[in-house]
Amino acid sequence: MRTYAGHSSAAASNELYRRNLAKGQTGLSVAFDLPTQTGYDPDHPLARGEVGKVGVPVSHIGDMEALFRDIPLRDMNTSMTINATAMWLLALYQVTAERQAAAAGDEPEQWVRALAGTTQNDIIKEYLSRGTYVFPPGPSMRLITDMVTYTVGQVPKWNPINICSYHLQEAGATPVQELAYSLSTAIAVLDAVRASGQVPEDELPHVVGRISFFVNAGVRFVEEMCKMRAFVQLWDELTRERYGVTDPKARRFRYGVQVNSLGLTEAQPENNVQRIVLEMLAVTLSKDARARAIQLPAWNEALGLPRPWDQQWSLRLQQVLAFESDLLEYDDLFAGSTVVERKVAELVAGARAELARIADLGGAVAAVESGYMKSALVASHAERRRRIESGVDVVVGLNRFETTEPSPLTADLGAAIQTVDPSVEQAAAAAVRQWRERRDADPGRRARAEQAVARLRADASSGANLMAASLDCARAGVTTGEWAAALREQFGEYRAPTGVTASVGGAALAPDGGLEQARQAVQHTSRELGERLRILVGKPGLDGHSNGAEQVAVRARDAGFEVVYQGIRLTPEQIVDAAVAEDVHLVGLSILSGSHMELVPDILHRLRAAGADDIPVVVGGIIPESDAAALRQAGVAMVFTPKDFGLNAIMVQMVEVIRASRDLAALGPASAGR
Repeated sequence: MRTYAGHSSAAASNELYRRNLAKGQTGLSVAFDLPTQTGYDPDHPLARGEVGKVGVPVSHIGDMEALFRDIPLRDMNTSMTINATAMWLLALYQVTAERQAAAAGDEPEQWVRALAGTTQNDIIKEYLSRGTYVFPPGPSMRLITDMVTYTVGQVPKWNPINICSYHLQEAGATPVQELAYSLSTAIAVLDAVRASGQVPEDELPHVVGRISFFVNAGVRFVEEMCKMRAFVQLWDELTRERYGVTDPKARRFRYGVQVNSLGLTEAQPENNVQRIVLEMLAVTLSKDARARAIQLPAWNEALGLPRPWDQQWSLRLQQVLAFESDLLEYDDLFAGSTVVERKVAELVAGARAELARIADLGGAVAAVESGYMKSALVASHAERRRRIESGVDVVVGLNRFETTEPSPLTADLGAAIQTVDPSVEQAAAAAVRQWRERRDADPGRRARAEQAVARLRADASSGANLMAASLDCARAGVTTGEWAAALREQFGEYRAPTGVTASVGGAALAPDGGLEQARQAVQHTSRELGERLRILVGKPGLDGHSNGAEQVAVRARDAGFEVVYQGIRLTPEQIVDAAVAEDVHLVGLSILSGSHMELVPDILHRLRAAGADDIPVVVGGIIPESDAAALRQAGVAMVFTPKDFGLNAIMVQMVEVIRASRDLAALGPASAGR
């Protein structure tokens, strides 16, 4: 039983962890902030506005020790949601355990071999959905392979990779795509481990036995439960036939779950509680396909960062199910069900066909590099949006049953979520600078750090397993930014395909003709201005959750806009340069990480400095109303939040913003918005 937690600082997160453990939580699930996930120290320019927002900053061994102070790692099961920098965080975690062992008078090696937990370490889905990748696919797969082979021998209870279909569903994956894309990732990793020669063939079953999965459970209960049974069947078949694993225990499909956050609504957020319970039941009712670990989101995650009380509520949901109900006392409730068997067979057949298609493309890595999987996800997500907007799929409180009584839970929106003090970033930046200065002021420590980084570069160049050099760096006080920078020098960086292509889109018209209305508004205004309307969709900062930006870009093209979309992780300077160079009529910014109050005003300032303050700016994201008011005061034309789900209406509203900026008369009341 876990809650996904971490924010502000290592010390603040440590206090939260110890409080949650005292309430009965049985494992830790660590959320790292975006600079840590993408290999930057808090004082790096790209870290601006992102430090401590969506997780805890960990810049060096001192931070990792503070994060787990008074939590003996020998006895803990820790899940770390970390991918591009997973090797580095595991190295810091191991060295922290070694130091705890030494302080306890124990043998460090014994503590290391007892370490239990998981590093997510699934880079394929980062290219497809979450966006915290750094290096190109080849070097990234090497880092994963090195970690897998190291842990199987040295940290045998550790799960070195948690193949993560969770974010695939968040990015729009159908159950068949979720099955096929995650299993194709497992094939890519296991084939790479086997090809590396670092593990003898007869030990490959041990590698298979350490592979775990992290799965999404949506609100479509029967479909999600059958998906899990299909996973169990396909994994057993794959590991037996492709990798020759004869031990049923090693073939077990071991998975943890974070139930769906995509379906949580800002409108009537109290409805999220029953959604979370239904989703939890989908991965617990079927004993033959039951999750080994569950972490639940909080009811208010569509509003902002949950408070400790909100996390406690989610933990109590699990505890009531486990200890008050009789759910865990019986054999599988669905054995022999013809309905379930038929649905499972349908999902298995679909997944096999899609796995074959990916294999024909050259495997998961090739399907990433070609853009095939990303484009397919963007298209699936566009179809999901269309069904919600048209009312085919009902979302209670959002597109149906919208009348509501005032909610005491959200009566004071300022107190309904937790906020991160802006001083956290300043303190973290100052602390990491002080860490480096103190280290380098000591000639011996400086030399040790320089030698460790030099070895890391050399091993990266030579092809040696990089885990040993990473451990040297951790022990020498090297920082996260220094570790990643050394590998960036050797491996380079990567920009994955956006999936926003001319072939994606073509959304069917909603019953009210909303898309046709948007097209007419775009065409009419284009004729008046004598040029086609152009918009720039920008993702400033390190936030890689690009689903919303991609859907806006796709629908804008459907509506007739010319769209400039360059993908994730852009600086304010790059966005402004592109807006000026492309002579756009509007800039649309998407930020879900909470960095809007730092990055958006910077972009507005740079537009003014470039003489382009006549280009209006709209912003979308998880933005509290108080922040939205401040952004509008600063010059933002419109702010959209998750309750603004109608993309066709948003297209018309953007046309109205452009018309107002060019002193054209409004089109009419149908376009009125926020």
